Amino acid sequence: MTEKPKWVVAKEQARRAGARETVWLFGLHAVRDALANPMRDRLRLVLTKNAADRLGTAVSESGITAEIVDPRKFSAPLDPGSVHQGAALEVRPLDWGRLEDLARPGGGAPLLVLLDRVTDPHNAGAILRSAEVFGARAVIAPARHSAPETGALAKTASGALERQPYLRVGNLGDAMEKLAGLGYTLVGLDGIGEETLADAAPSLATSPTAIVLGAEGPGLRERTRSLCHRILRIDAAGSFGSLNVSNAAAVSLFALSTGR
Repeated sequence: MTEKPKWVVAKEQARRAGARETVWLFGLHAVRDALANPMRDRLRLVLTKNAADRLGTAVSESGITAEIVDPRKFSAPLDPGSVHQGAALEVRPLDWGRLEDLARPGGGAPLLVLLDRVTDPHNAGAILRSAEVFGARAVIAPARHSAPETGALAKTASGALERQPYLRVGNLGDAMEKLAGLGYTLVGLDGIGEETLADAAPSLATSPTAIVLGAEGPGLRERTRSLCHRILRIDAAGSFGSLNVSNAAAVSLFALSTGR
């Protein structure tokens, strides 16, 4: 039998390792929504008596048996600073499928959010909330150098992680090229953009659009910027004209979702 090439073996090993990874979600909102999500592979539920009472219906409908623990000896392996509210759930990361399937145009003019090395889980979680509120099809980030699916991200997302696709791809630039091939207009956000977001928004209302945001400080990387069709800025009324990335995402999603 012919041996598999080393790169094929390595890829299969990485896939199996990824399937074994688990995430601990914590907090009442994050745990409740994960219990209600049929896409979630749920492994272990740890609750205090008070949290079990508050999550009663969600727990019983999920079919998972909770471990009831003393709040002074909370046994889930969480960081000491985690505000768990007496609830923690071990799960496997969600599988949102392929970029081409998620992003395929149809049903109006879809809106995507692309994150270029946004590593802070609180920013990523807040962006997921905004994406859900304003009807974005998905949030897309590179598999490396981005915020992974964690309990901190899920808690900040306040349940949006269970409903809003968060797809991490091998290479963001390659994903942008695929989206351009699908007919998307790639719109980068930058404080020195040639056009304002307000002026550009009406012309984008009928086009599949991907908003591209860079990390705070470094901003968009060179290749990421070069692949954008348009670079927009958010005008500020005062001299301090800087928004953090999650606020910039919310503003741009609001502006570009109008009329879709």
